[in-house]
Amino acid sequence: MSSAFNETILQTWAIHLSLLAFVAIALASRLGAAAVRLVPGFREAEVLNKETAKAKLAKPAYLENMMWNRKWHFVFTGVIFGIILPFCLTLEPDVWWMYPVQIVTILMVYDFFYYWTHRMLFHDTPGRVGPLKWMHATHHRQLNPCRMDSGYLNPLESAIGLGLYVLTIALLTLVFGRFHVGMIVVTWIAFQQINLHNHDLWDRDRFAGGYIATMAEMHHHHHSRFTGGNFATITLLYDWMFGTLDYGKGPGVKVSQEERLAKQSQAELPTEA
Repeated sequence: MSSAFNETILQTWAIHLSLLAFVAIALASRLGAAAVRLVPGFREAEVLNKETAKAKLAKPAYLENMMWNRKWHFVFTGVIFGIILPFCLTLEPDVWWMYPVQIVTILMVYDFFYYWTHRMLFHDTPGRVGPLKWMHATHHRQLNPCRMDSGYLNPLESAIGLGLYVLTIALLTLVFGRFHVGMIVVTWIAFQQINLHNHDLWDRDRFAGGYIATMAEMHHHHHSRFTGGNFATITLLYDWMFGTLDYGKGPGVKVSQEERLAKQSQAELPTEA
């Protein structure tokens, strides 16, 4: 590579802004979690999910998967914040109304990419087998997931999900230019928290029995069988548009608690090498 090219890369590589975004995301996540605990319904849901996760972590196979994913998460984070986002960020202000436009655009474009990846690669469709179904099967061992199960994945699937998100940001810089650091912090937290919440165990009758509870409920329908629909992750819009909404009334969704526990126990048994 020529010295001129290297100099251009260094001039456009805003690593300081990427590190700023990383720290801001970490701080905002902690402050947001503390604020959410002030709401009784959310606090009770957190206790339920933590107790369920604690029981799962007592299983060696589950703990091994979570530890393996945690190690790979450091690698993915380094690539995202060290290589990709430094070329996508700025501190230059924009007109105020562009920020909500950009936030919605990033989340919805990502969700469109994820919907079709999830539907076509991770699941079977009529007449064909999802080529990465074997990978996604790890996640679907949790038939009735809790919040922590958002991270119970094959690490390759985690790479695909995060890759789609940062690819969306990188591609949209061609439309909007570089994104303000604060705006990326907001979209990252939304992307992260929505994915976590979709796996929450949630008492629908206790609190927020509207859209918030419905999102988690619909994703639990998705987990209860392998091809039940509800493939999007940010909203239910694309499942509505493409006819894949699943309210848990189809065949294979309504199973007894005994059957559900038996299937989950069987799925979590360690496989022979």
